Amino acid sequence: MEEIRDVQSLEKEGYYEQCAFIHCNFNSADLSGVRFVNCRFDGCNLSLAKLKNSGLQEVKFVNCKLLGVLFSDCRKFMLELDFDSCLLKLSLFSGLKLKNIRFKNCNMQEADFSEADLTGAIFENCDLLQTTFFHTNLEQANFISAFNYSINPETNRLRKARFSLPGVIGLLDTYGIEIE
Repeated sequence: MEEIRDVQSLEKEGYYEQCAFIHCNFNSADLSGVRFVNCRFDGCNLSLAKLKNSGLQEVKFVNCKLLGVLFSDCRKFMLELDFDSCLLKLSLFSGLKLKNIRFKNCNMQEADFSEADLTGAIFENCDLLQTTFFHTNLEQANFISAFNYSINPETNRLRKARFSLPGVIGLLDTYGIEIE
């Protein structure tokens, strides 16, 4: 895997396969049209990066800052992402098919998953405070160690989704029920 540490060398609408981007600053970078296949971003800042028509196939983000990233602007074809220990506040995933996606140790406060397909998704030890789930397919999703979520069972598909007993309270928020 080729290591890249200088983002100045990236080509507009380029193609990168089996590359590791290490401690790169893509803050507000325009990555529109760029394709990344089997790549890893480690310790990178991609906050507010533009991903219009970008291809992200088998892309892993580790210890990355991804504030306000509009993943919904990416190419939908073969989109495959994995996140480990990332800051994903205010990121947009609406309308995406992200079956079996994994989020591990991520801060996802105020992210938006409206109308996304998250069948089989794993939210391992993730903070989902004020994250939006609306008309989202969460069937077989795993929320056992996730926290601070509020999911309306009437506006989302939850068949066979997994929750911890204390966390299941997040399914009752919309009803205004006081639990003591």
